[in-house]
Amino acid sequence: MLITFGALAAFFAIVIIVLQASGIRDRNFSEYAVGGRAFDARYQAMSFLNTWYPGSMFTAFGAMAASSGVISFYVLTYSLLTVVLMYLMARPVWVWGKTFDLRTQPDLLSLRFGSRHIKTIAAVVGIVSGIPWLVLGMQALGTLFQYMSLGTLSFSQAVITGVAVIALRQIWTVRMGMRGVVISDMVQGIFAYIVGTAMLVGLIVWMVVAKDITFASLEPRMFAIPSHGSTEGPLYVFSLIFTGAIGGWCWPYIFVRLFTADGVESLKKSAALAVPLSLVFCTALLIFGMFASKIPGVAEHPNDVWFIVSQEAGGLWLLGLAGVVVLAASMGHTDGNIQATGAQIANDLIGNYWKLEERQLILLAKIGMLGLTVLASWLACLELPALFSLGVLAYQGIIQLAVPQFLGIFWRRGNAYGAIAGMMVGFAIAVALELVFPGYLPWAYGLTSGAVALAVNLAIYVAFAYGFPETEAERKRVDELFDLVEKRRASTAPLHPQPAE
Repeated sequence: MLITFGALAAFFAIVIIVLQASGIRDRNFSEYAVGGRAFDARYQAMSFLNTWYPGSMFTAFGAMAASSGVISFYVLTYSLLTVVLMYLMARPVWVWGKTFDLRTQPDLLSLRFGSRHIKTIAAVVGIVSGIPWLVLGMQALGTLFQYMSLGTLSFSQAVITGVAVIALRQIWTVRMGMRGVVISDMVQGIFAYIVGTAMLVGLIVWMVVAKDITFASLEPRMFAIPSHGSTEGPLYVFSLIFTGAIGGWCWPYIFVRLFTADGVESLKKSAALAVPLSLVFCTALLIFGMFASKIPGVAEHPNDVWFIVSQEAGGLWLLGLAGVVVLAASMGHTDGNIQATGAQIANDLIGNYWKLEERQLILLAKIGMLGLTVLASWLACLELPALFSLGVLAYQGIIQLAVPQFLGIFWRRGNAYGAIAGMMVGFAIAVALELVFPGYLPWAYGLTSGAVALAVNLAIYVAFAYGFPETEAERKRVDELFDLVEKRRASTAPLHPQPAE
């Protein structure tokens, strides 16, 4: 355990040293909530990846690849599509964010639709939906610390240990806000997705050379994808990819990454950097999981696939490094979730109805982050058998923000009434359908509850857009918002030399 826990302690110390050396002192709430909009493409790309791919990628999705095969590649597909959406959303979101000092996702919705109440509703949906995944991330650390203890700790003791470590880490997240999160994401991302990818490639080579495992040696069921005649239905895979892609930017802790960049070009360059990193990392992870299905012990404990193969291939030293990789990914996701939620509590709930000074907003954000850390830590230590189901339910609910968000950004029509009604009805339908038909809807050809609810949500939004046209003043206000983006586009367009006469 000196080797395994020593590796974790050394990595933890590196992260804290980097944060302490940064000497961050935020002057106002905008700096605290969005890092002063000061980060270039490299930081943006790594910050996105470190929030997008949690530590459970190595456990849950590694297990899915080991158990179900190529169907797990849906996560790669929707992850790449999510990065493409970042490229498309970059200009309007950043320009509005910079011009109007937007700090959160509900801030943008409030600006676009001219409504204070949509801000509160979006914040509540985002906060409530994020809690199950925050708790799941903390519980995933239980598997990590159980393996790092070489079986000495029981699972409940390992969960408590993991929660204690991540709670200690939140001291710096609470103190430093988003700037500290992004800086630490760079360090954590290097370990999680560069060192982690190198490990995955090495382990794949080891399984091919030492264990003679190839695609040809895998069982045929590993290459099956649900289609016509399958239990799930022909639209099941489409539904997973579609809702995953648009749902990514509905999470508040992902969306806020669009505000932390130092410009539109940095956001677009970060998308260009994130695509190859995401492609290589996720492909390597899923191929690793598929090959690892032939390693003894993985079939019985698929969630432990990353640790089982690492220990067999490289002993305690490689097991310790595997633990560092998972801890790095877990810390990034947890930090981002807690920071974004604290900012929303201060800015979108309390600050939405009471005029507060900058220092009061920062204080409330810190209190909210501290309270969320305590709540999530307590829940993570309890036995909650339905927690993963709640996480799936939360995903079906959070994607209902997609209709007002994406149509609000790219379409001038639409009003607050349609946005609020569609979002609330869609959320209620998604919850009801998921409770009755968990996973997918057999009568809807395999569509998920969130996808069906999204269609209703969209229909309501469009119906209100045409049935209740905007007033002249509202139309002018929205036109000015979109014209602002167009002016920014024109001002940054390259100048083309005129041909000589």
